[in-house]
Amino acid sequence: MSNTLGSKILMAEDNQVNRKLAELLFKRHGYEIDFAEDGHEAVEKATSQAYRIILMDIEMPGRNGLEAAQAIRAEMGEQTPPIVALTAHTMEGQREQFLAQGMDAYLSKPIKMEAFEEILAQQSQGNS
Repeated sequence: MSNTLGSKILMAEDNQVNRKLAELLFKRHGYEIDFAEDGHEAVEKATSQAYRIILMDIEMPGRNGLEAAQAIRAEMGEQTPPIVALTAHTMEGQREQFLAQGMDAYLSKPIKMEAFEEILAQQSQGNS
């Protein structure tokens, strides 16, 4: 688990119950996690602090996850950490759609730690 220590995550999620569950899950596995309650707050936090990875809920009020991800990339450019689409949508083709719209990876809710850590490892290899 030592490879997870020091990995700071930003999770954009408007649902309070989902935030609480994620906090318990990630902290139990040694991750530090910050939350943004909407797309506007996600952009503000992502561009003002260093994160290892951003988990971006797709459906949020105000600025949705895709719009927030585009704004983060526009402001941060090459310095943008991996942004992972986070959604309960598991319909055929959704993953490809999110990747085509600029997400680095896709994670379905509820979050499974094994799937998250696999994405984290893949993104680390891609950024080396």
